[in-house]
Amino acid sequence: MADKHLEVSETINADPTTLYELVANLPEMGKLSPENTGGKWVGGASGPEVGARFRGNNQAGWRRWSTSVKITEADPGKRFAFHVSFAGVPIADWTYEFEASGTLTTVREMWDDRRPGWMDKLSGVVMGVPDRPGHNQENMAQTLSNLKRLSEAAAP
Repeated sequence: MADKHLEVSETINADPTTLYELVANLPEMGKLSPENTGGKWVGGASGPEVGARFRGNNQAGWRRWSTSVKITEADPGKRFAFHVSFAGVPIADWTYEFEASGTLTTVREMWDDRRPGWMDKLSGVVMGVPDRPGHNQENMAQTLSNLKRLSEAAAP
């Protein structure tokens, strides 16, 4: 059985609030993520607060798709989480946690697969990603590496 929960962490020389703001800026997530290309707030939402909705755009190879996102936690500098669905079907829950220690912050990114079994079986063919957990593990590591690079480059 494939992993249904993944965690990746990175220690970054930046404060947790700055890192939170970069991660919670979903329209600009394409600067961090190798698969997400950004998106827009919908339904009158203008930022990352609990209950806000977002339309996420994604790309893997030549395949492109959009997902519906609902913010489930928004605690600046501590925790940011959202639920992703496609056509009303649950896909995943994503969570970012920030733990400061001096000038360093450890960022932990978590993915919980919520796809029903039938979708899990079909998604390899439809999405061109036969190993979604392995694919996401690599993408999560890249996302946090990009977060580190961007935040440390911007530091004074």
